Amino acid sequence: MTALEVLYRDDCLAVVDKPAGLMVHDSALARGETDFAADRLREQFAKPVFLVHRLDRATSGCLLLAFDRATASALGKVLMSREVEKDYWAVCRGWPEPTAFTIDHDLDGGPGKPLKKPAVTRFQRLATAELALPSTGFETSRYAWLSARPETGRFRQIRRHLKHASHHLVGDTSHGDGRHNRTFRMLGIHRMLLHARRLAFAHPLHGRAVEVFAPVDAQFQRALDLFGPGDGEVAVAPEREAAENKTAGVPPLDGTPAA
Repeated sequence: MTALEVLYRDDCLAVVDKPAGLMVHDSALARGETDFAADRLREQFAKPVFLVHRLDRATSGCLLLAFDRATASALGKVLMSREVEKDYWAVCRGWPEPTAFTIDHDLDGGPGKPLKKPAVTRFQRLATAELALPSTGFETSRYAWLSARPETGRFRQIRRHLKHASHHLVGDTSHGDGRHNRTFRMLGIHRMLLHARRLAFAHPLHGRAVEVFAPVDAQFQRALDLFGPGDGEVAVAPEREAAENKTAGVPPLDGTPAA
């Protein structure tokens, strides 16, 4: 099994970079899948692992785990209290207005769980791009690079909230827009454009702050390159500069970084 990149590790817990396309663990949605992040991590660390939260198969980025039940329980309580900051990068169709917006829309728990519960996601538009590709009666196609911070943890929350706002996540085959998904496949981008970019929390043992960033993969970077200086076919909004300033410096990890 291929090892996952370790972004942070100490004696109690670790944060790893889950690649897009890898399921976190076996479930009813696995449909015959045999490769799971949980199994890889048990072999990689040669000890039991306890997954503290989940990422969808198609989502990449920061995945938090503990090495013992006590730490897992403590982190779970922190998650429930919303004291863990989880920031995602996403690319959606259209240009959401205003540049900072909140979607407060109740969601059910997924298949077999019809009860709707409160769900809130805060979004920030980082940049916009306009491609010279026709789209539904328009001569161009518009896309936005977003930062998303879910305040709750509902089933596929970011994806479903973007659909609710008619700013579908690019590459999402369940809740997205097939026309725009095909456009990005023609550009060589064959993944869902949702990435768990940052994870920040107080360490359950000593209380010191832990802040971890996960780099994007080559295909996600190809999508982000659409928002950079181009040959005239891409128009970049001024908020790009703020995004670059915000993400240029990655602070050192609190603990023992991976080699």
